[in-house]
Amino acid sequence: MKNITYLLILLSCLLCSCKQFLDIDPPKSSLVQESVYQNDETATAAILGIYSSMAGNGYAGGGNNSITAIAGLSSDELTGFSTALQEFYTNQVSLTNGTLKSLYLGTYQNVFAANAILEGLSAKSGVTPPVKSQIEGEAHFVRAFIYFYLTNLFGNIPLQLTTDYRVTRLTPLSSTDKVYSQILTDLKTAEGLLTDVYPSTEKVRPNLSAVQALLARVYLYRKDWINAEKYAGMVIAKSGKYSLPALNDVFLKNSSEAIWQLFPTANANTREGGMFILTNTPINVTLEQSFATSGFESNDKRPINWIKSFSNTKGTWYHPFKYKVRSSTTVSEYSMVLRLAEQYLIRAEARAKQNDLDGSIADLDKIRGRAGLLLIRDLNPGINQTNLLKAILKERKTELFSEWGHRWLDLKRTDQASTVLAPIKMGWQDTDVFYPLPADEINRNPNLN
Repeated sequence: MKNITYLLILLSCLLCSCKQFLDIDPPKSSLVQESVYQNDETATAAILGIYSSMAGNGYAGGGNNSITAIAGLSSDELTGFSTALQEFYTNQVSLTNGTLKSLYLGTYQNVFAANAILEGLSAKSGVTPPVKSQIEGEAHFVRAFIYFYLTNLFGNIPLQLTTDYRVTRLTPLSSTDKVYSQILTDLKTAEGLLTDVYPSTEKVRPNLSAVQALLARVYLYRKDWINAEKYAGMVIAKSGKYSLPALNDVFLKNSSEAIWQLFPTANANTREGGMFILTNTPINVTLEQSFATSGFESNDKRPINWIKSFSNTKGTWYHPFKYKVRSSTTVSEYSMVLRLAEQYLIRAEARAKQNDLDGSIADLDKIRGRAGLLLIRDLNPGINQTNLLKAILKERKTELFSEWGHRWLDLKRTDQASTVLAPIKMGWQDTDVFYPLPADEINRNPNLN
């Protein structure tokens, strides 16, 4: 325990030093590397440090500065109240927006930490081979996961694969295609290193299924329908490991649907619960009223179980209620990152794109059935490809709302952002689909202009 405490102090210093690592030389890391990679225990603490940082960090922590919040605001599912959040809601994000800067720096801090782990394990290590493979696989996965969001939110970005400041401080922008190529390289590497056994008794560290789930999503976004279907199918086939529980059980810790979750920090429940659940007039984010009240089919159980309202003399607002606990020291919920329902929807879309309409309907009906809806096979068995794809996109909106910006990314990847948002967002421009890079980073690195 003393070794881990000492290590976490060193890692904390290293992470603080990389807040401006695009411009500033990080401290010499030899002492840190020697401490981190002297045995299995300390090396494991290094990768756990990344997950702790993610859970407590703005972009992944589920709070006001999270991808869940700002991407939801950028689409048509959330409404924001603070000045900084209003910029995302109106899609007029300034280069000096503090939330934007927090998101950008937070993601690159964790990229830096993943790079440091990969460099440390390859340079010198007292870590046993099985643990080394596990940690390397996780580091490759985490780096791919973060770059997936960076390139989808910002477009062209600096692709950092080293901790060497002489390289990172002047790294030019890489195209989305190049970033995706690296994402696939990292995920395929992780696929060869990880197994389906979770390294702990909980689902708070990624395993092979998490890699396959993210690969399915990446291939879907890249319009590689064959591989999207293949990898989603790999996860779905593990029926003894993952299943679709009742709606109110989905977001519990170690839920049967969970593929990867983040353990909350500070011995509390999720920041999503703390952010979304209203006990007073909202100051952060709420659901768009039209979505909450009329965005679901009749008899859909999801708005009953996953949406609540709050009223006072000033008005009535609606908020996500997927996480049921706003504040409690008894931890019953973990923050969901990857879950089985998304895999059914990925495979449904991939199958529809390949004109396997029966297979697509079967997958879509898995999600509709749990929600208490009439099945497509009974309601409209002769549905054509175009209408089936529309039904899948709608189902993604009603199933995955207020989770990791799925709706925002769906509108962009299907080229529907302008069609959907221009009528409801004053001043919308096609270029609003990407956030600007923070002004401070552009000023530090002339190659970002």
